[in-house]
Amino acid sequence: MGAGQLGEENRPLKVRAFFGLPVPVEQREELASYLADCAASAPEFRWTPAANLHLTVRFIGGIELSAAEAIADQLADRHLVRFQLELGAVGTFKRGRLVRVVWLQVDAGADAARVLAAQVEEECVRAGLTPEARPFQPHLTLARARPRDGAVLPPLPNPPELPAWPANELILYKSRLGRAGSVYEPLRSLRLS
Repeated sequence: MGAGQLGEENRPLKVRAFFGLPVPVEQREELASYLADCAASAPEFRWTPAANLHLTVRFIGGIELSAAEAIADQLADRHLVRFQLELGAVGTFKRGRLVRVVWLQVDAGADAARVLAAQVEEECVRAGLTPEARPFQPHLTLARARPRDGAVLPPLPNPPELPAWPANELILYKSRLGRAGSVYEPLRSLRLS
C-alpha cells in the first residue's frame, strides 16, 4: 500500500466512490439553464448542479481507496467499448404517487451502457462487493426529492434537445458529502476504445 493511501493512525484511506460517465461541457452548459428553470418550478427537489452531471454506471459507496483502484486496474485490462450517448425525455423513480428521483432517459447508447455496466459489475463482484440487487437502468439524474418519501412533481419544462456525444471514458469518482451537497472528484480515467 502506498504512503498516500493511509489515513489517520495508519488506517487504510476510505473513500465514497462510484464509476460514471462524464457529461461534456457543452451538454452541461445547455442543461444548466434547464435545471434552473426546473428548480424554480419544483423547489421540493434538490436539483443537481450542472458541474456534477454524470451517468452513474456503478455506485460503490464506502471503500478503501486501494480496493477501488484495484477494481479500476482490472477494468483497465478489459476491452471497454466506446459508444454514442444521447439523452431523451424526463423520467421519474416513484414510491407510490410521490416522486423520489427525476432523470433524463438515455435514448441512444442504452444497450452499450448496459454492457459497460455489466463489465464494471463483474469486476466489483470479483473484488468482493455485494452484487447490485436492481438491474442497471441508464439515466442522468437531475434531482432528488427533499422529503425522503418523495414529493409531488409539478409539470416541468421540456428538456433541451442535446447533441449526442461519444462516451469515451469511464471515471472512478470520489464523492465528498458537504453542506452544499456532494462534490465529485475524478480519481481515475479509463479510456473506452
